Order: sequence, then structure tokens, then C-alpha cells
Amino acid sequence: MRTRLAICHKKQRFATEADAIAAAQAATIDLRPYRCDRCFHYHLTSRTKGKRRLPASG
Repeated sequence: MRTRLAICHKKQRFATEADAIAAAQAATIDLRPYRCDRCFHYHLTSRTKGKRRLPASG
């Protein structure tokens, strides 16, 4: 599914996947990072269908 440009502009951007994973692990809800096909940075999503699970922290 392609990210809409308006949604891309509203979301926080992460330069690296590692930064996005760290932010997702620090969140209080289940978030997953994905690479945006619009800006080519990483965003976070709460959708889990078809997304990889985060590595266990610790």
C-alpha cells in the first residue's frame, strides 16, 4: 500500500531504521517501522498486517 503524501508530511521522519526501531521500542503502544515510498525515510505505524516484528529489546 502506498503512503499518501499528506500522511507522509504529517508523520515524524527517522533517518535510519535503527532510529525508528528505538522510537518504536520506547513507545507505550505496539509500533512498527517502515520505509516510506514517498520520502525514503522511516515512519512508524500501528498497523501490523504484513509488517515485521521488532527484535526483542534488552
